[in-house]
Amino acid sequence: MTEQSAPDSPSEGFDLDPAEIRVLGVLIEKAFVTPDAYPLSLNGIVTGCNQLTGRDPVMNLADADVQAAVDSLMARKLVSRRDQASGRVAKYEHLVRLRHSLPPAEQAVLAVLLLRGAQTAGEIRQRSDRMHRFDDIAAVEAVLEHLAEKYPPMAGALPRAPGTKETRYAHLLGGAAAFEAMGENATGAQSAGASRGRTAELEDEVRRLREDFDRLRAEFDTFRAQFD
Repeated sequence: MTEQSAPDSPSEGFDLDPAEIRVLGVLIEKAFVTPDAYPLSLNGIVTGCNQLTGRDPVMNLADADVQAAVDSLMARKLVSRRDQASGRVAKYEHLVRLRHSLPPAEQAVLAVLLLRGAQTAGEIRQRSDRMHRFDDIAAVEAVLEHLAEKYPPMAGALPRAPGTKETRYAHLLGGAAAFEAMGENATGAQSAGASRGRTAELEDEVRRLREDFDRLRAEFDTFRAQFD
């Protein structure tokens, strides 16, 4: 990973790579769910990045990958190192709440989007419960609207796939191209699911027709046996 300089102004937008997105999401999440162990050491960040639960996609980042992502995020002023007088290990914390003026509810929603990709408002509400409890889906949608109105925007609604009823949302910290790719991936997954469902229906129909044919053949054989 090459070193990237911090944007001169927020208007330049975001273009974080997948490792940076995962590291930032982990730091925001752990500030909520493990405050006693926060800020995090490099080992703590690596463990959070490579969790098998609550992550989509599951990743397997090496220490060097995570350190490079941390260094890049520090250059962007999205992460800072906190040196503690009694500590021998460097520890890190995110600066999103300060740099982009995000209250806890917006931090929680952003963390879920960073860690788990495109989701509906209902999914976000359920998955952010350990960080922030929303009374209803409307409260989540209000937060998503605030994130979309940031300058530059931090989240947005994906185009609704054909045949779907609910809007899915994704973060914009990977840039416009990555945002569009998440929409295409979500549409592809939904289309694949619909295709699998149709295939299953056809297989069931073939099975039923075969069973009907076998039953009719057995009845015919029984009828014919009467004349043998």
